[in-house]
Amino acid sequence: MPRPIEAVVDLAALRHNYLLARRRAARGGTAARAWAVVKANAYGHGLLRAAAALGDVADGFALLDIDEAVRLRQAGIRQPILLLEGFFTVADLAACSEHELSVVIHCLDQLQMLRQARLPRCPPIHLKLNSGMNRLGLVAGQLPAAREHLAALACSGGGGLTLMTHFAEADADGGEACIRWQLERFARMLDDWPQAAALPVSLANSAAILRYPATARDWVRPGIMLYGGSPFASEDAASLGLRPVMTLRSTILALQEIAAGERVGYGGTFVAARPTRVGIVACGYADGYPRHAPGGTPIVVDGQRTRTLGRVSMDMLACDLTDLPAAGVGSPVVLWGEGMPADEVATAAGTISYELFCALARRVPVRSVGEVAQESSRAGSEEGNE
Repeated sequence: MPRPIEAVVDLAALRHNYLLARRRAARGGTAARAWAVVKANAYGHGLLRAAAALGDVADGFALLDIDEAVRLRQAGIRQPILLLEGFFTVADLAACSEHELSVVIHCLDQLQMLRQARLPRCPPIHLKLNSGMNRLGLVAGQLPAAREHLAALACSGGGGLTLMTHFAEADADGGEACIRWQLERFARMLDDWPQAAALPVSLANSAAILRYPATARDWVRPGIMLYGGSPFASEDAASLGLRPVMTLRSTILALQEIAAGERVGYGGTFVAARPTRVGIVACGYADGYPRHAPGGTPIVVDGQRTRTLGRVSMDMLACDLTDLPAAGVGSPVVLWGEGMPADEVATAAGTISYELFCALARRVPVRSVGEVAQESSRAGSEEGNE
């Protein structure tokens, strides 16, 4: 028998969340197209699994690695694919050309490499401007040189060039002021570029799609919302209409009955205030559960909420079964997902759901809801034939 832990991915929920993103973007009055952001192995959900779920509805896919982009092409994805950090060497551009990849250009060095490559055809470019995030992007003083490079590459017209920036505070609770300053700076950067007014624009991430649909413009870039996570600390995913995609689940593998005053786990950080039934769950930080999640982090056992106890170990964690008398060895556990929002677990651990999903360890089996259903059906058939 395999170890009783797995992540189950609901591809119907992923599809629902993508279509919701596109509908919310349309509230801004534009028919914005949506990049399905599938970087980091689709936020831990499986790149090809996500592509299979969205392949007939997504306007395009956005990720970081050229190898992952090639895998999508080999899997039959024909939509545009955008490399969110662009390329890193001149040699990368051969693959970009061969597989018809779109690229983010965020520095002058990339434009120089593009000219050096002498490709038969310039790839579609998302030119990233630094409007205040101060992470990637061209600043105002670099735009004249960028425009010269673009003119030499013949990339400045015909839909081959899109302008792009990234919001730093769209997820904050300060209202439109959180994005207005970047929008104003973005507009000022284009004052001396009259042709820019006719170019398509990509601004909105998940937070902006949900709160500021007027920023949707031509392309939006939903990320965390695709996977059922809220980008906001003050709003849960369910209230936004999002459905959880990944459910990390396990079982109780052992029980301990301890007296008041006894301790649990490394360092004895939990001290029982009363006689306590302790359930030991087959899940630890080597599976991707956050080690820094404190005792008291919510967890679901047998469909009922309870809490973790003490420190998370490498392969196990403890939970409180004192008020769940029916729970015992073999009882199902949900660490996050259906019935236990990942955002709530992340908040308790002082992190965000992005990190939970992306940190899922390779040793944890990942299956789709459909695969689980097929296995259950086969098991039922075999049992009926005995």
